[in-house]
Amino acid sequence: MTSALLVELLVEELPPKALNMLGDAFAALLGASLKAQGLAPPDAGVTAYATPRRLAMQLTDVRPVAPDHETIRKLMPMAVAFDAERRPTTALKKALGKLGLPEQAARWPEAEGAALFVMHDGKTDALHLRSTVGGVTLQAGLQHALDEALQRLPIPKVMSYQLDDGWSSVRFVRPAHGLVALHGDAVVEVRALGLQAGRSTRGHRFEAATPVITLRDAGSYAAALRGDGAVIASFAERRAEIVRQLHALADSLGARPVDDDALLDEVTGLVERPRVLACEFDPAFLDVPAECLILTMKANQKYFPLLDGAGRLTNRFLVVSNIGPADPSRIVEGNQRVVRPRLADAKFFYDQDRKRSLESRVPALDQVVYHGKLGTLGERVRRVRAIARGIGERLGGAALAADAERAALLAKTDLLSGMVGEFPELQGTMGGYYARHDGEREAVALAIAEHYRPRFAGDGLPQQDCGVVLALADKLETLVGLFGIGALPSGDKDPFALRRHAIGVIRLLGERRLPLDLLDLLPAAARAFGTAIAFDARTLLAFVHERAVTLFIDRGFTRGEVEAVLAVQSSRFDSTAARLDAVRGFAGLPEAAALAAANKRIANILKKSDLGELAAVRPSLLVEPAEQALAAAVAAVTPRADAAFAAADYAGSLQALAALKAPVDTFFEQVMVNADDGALRANRLALLSQLHATMNRVADLSLLAT
Repeated sequence: MTSALLVELLVEELPPKALNMLGDAFAALLGASLKAQGLAPPDAGVTAYATPRRLAMQLTDVRPVAPDHETIRKLMPMAVAFDAERRPTTALKKALGKLGLPEQAARWPEAEGAALFVMHDGKTDALHLRSTVGGVTLQAGLQHALDEALQRLPIPKVMSYQLDDGWSSVRFVRPAHGLVALHGDAVVEVRALGLQAGRSTRGHRFEAATPVITLRDAGSYAAALRGDGAVIASFAERRAEIVRQLHALADSLGARPVDDDALLDEVTGLVERPRVLACEFDPAFLDVPAECLILTMKANQKYFPLLDGAGRLTNRFLVVSNIGPADPSRIVEGNQRVVRPRLADAKFFYDQDRKRSLESRVPALDQVVYHGKLGTLGERVRRVRAIARGIGERLGGAALAADAERAALLAKTDLLSGMVGEFPELQGTMGGYYARHDGEREAVALAIAEHYRPRFAGDGLPQQDCGVVLALADKLETLVGLFGIGALPSGDKDPFALRRHAIGVIRLLGERRLPLDLLDLLPAAARAFGTAIAFDARTLLAFVHERAVTLFIDRGFTRGEVEAVLAVQSSRFDSTAARLDAVRGFAGLPEAAALAAANKRIANILKKSDLGELAAVRPSLLVEPAEQALAAAVAAVTPRADAAFAAADYAGSLQALAALKAPVDTFFEQVMVNADDGALRANRLALLSQLHATMNRVADLSLLAT
């Protein structure tokens, strides 16, 4: 008879940022192992529980003993098992003896369903043994699953601690103090981390009705903890309850909490029974930039700042408490008292930083090492200035170039400020504030504030041209410099975030539709380094190409579609998205598959031809009706396709090709391209070359052929 199974580890406070991951992994590993051993069906439900003091798993439909199952074991080739007279060899007898089978079992396999049977293993006929293995007991299976799960848990940092016997020590994420293993209402006798399983656990450290919670059965776990234990065991339920309370209390105050999923997950990992309370701070601190106050409250105190209806920071914030006394005033007062010196520190840094201009900090950048092979931060700034000036001149002339160069000069100086020293996450942001305080042009200040964008997937791009130029120059300098010294990403290791920088370049060029070619940008950026690097543009272009493929596949396009577009425009991205949309639309046309296949065939024919540069098509040499029809169709379609392409109507350009399907099919059915007559052959190849050029303006359609 099946019953629910519960396994719980009671531990000291777990790392909150990793709690959800640990809880899911603990449940998934145990569940997968028990299912693999046949102790639970594949569709048995697995429920994960995780609180600051426990990891638990509940699995439905668990058997006390797994069913017997048949196994098949390969023994040896038939030529080794039996001699020419079909007598068992000594090798076979020894092999069966080791398996506990009598010598009489060493018979030539004949009967259907016999224990010994012959099966071809891909190379030769081999003797196999069919046997029935008894199912594992739940105690043995759970012990195996538990040992395996504890070894494979993705623990951020393992600690070693001594057991109560004073001699033994174990390694785990935190010291464990209790183990529960219940199958229905029966305890499963397993051990882990020096603990013997039982049915007792503990509830909330301060608010549980009783110090020890005795669990009746596996199915009552969550209810028992929520009741007498005063604990919401489910991470997801606890998180949802925090969200509900946050929004309910914020609504009552006419405000909304700052959205931050990472903070929400961390706070959920800090409490077992949440109670959200409203607090406030001195409004005078609102003179400090909101980003500083918000980061101070979130990073240091795990508070949720409140915004008003216009999105401005208020002097109210919400705290998630792990206790809920009838009178919470002491908790509120304590949090308000704690936050004040934190905000005062932020104000102090802000006030002190503004006493010096950004420009006055520029010389000090020469004292900061950027990279051992690439010099100081000051040298890097000079390179970024040169690159930004060149890009600015191309995109907006002298005015944009001047703003971009000025922004590049000042962009890294806030790294030397007290505020960024305390909160590195504010780099760029604080530079923008300080630039405005210094009286810099708004375009310059905004560029400084936004030049790290996009910083992550889904992040916005700089709002104005100056910021786009600076962001592009900054990322190009990083990519070219680090590739130039061979500091390339390897596997999952990318210490300089070069993949992110490459995607940033692609997004800046593409989403802002900048008419810039990496074949021009990369050598120009390399010149800013002088002889300090040995730069190979091909390697970096290939790297950017792969990032582009990944980026657009993540946006829903197929690899074939992406490769087709990048094949004709590999170093420019201003029209990539529009071309991909057009290719996606073209793929839906009834003529698309045939045209893609014909295009691939044409490409192969032209690749194999050894005629050098082909001349123009000579109408007098078009002798077959099918090639005359194809030439006429190409002559009619090409102007329409080219006109649409010139107007950036890529969909229209591709749709015009549909009229070519019938004449192309007929041509290949009725015309021999490689005619014996050299002039005819050259003319037909010229026609195919013209057709190929017309078909592949938007994308290389041959790459869409399956």
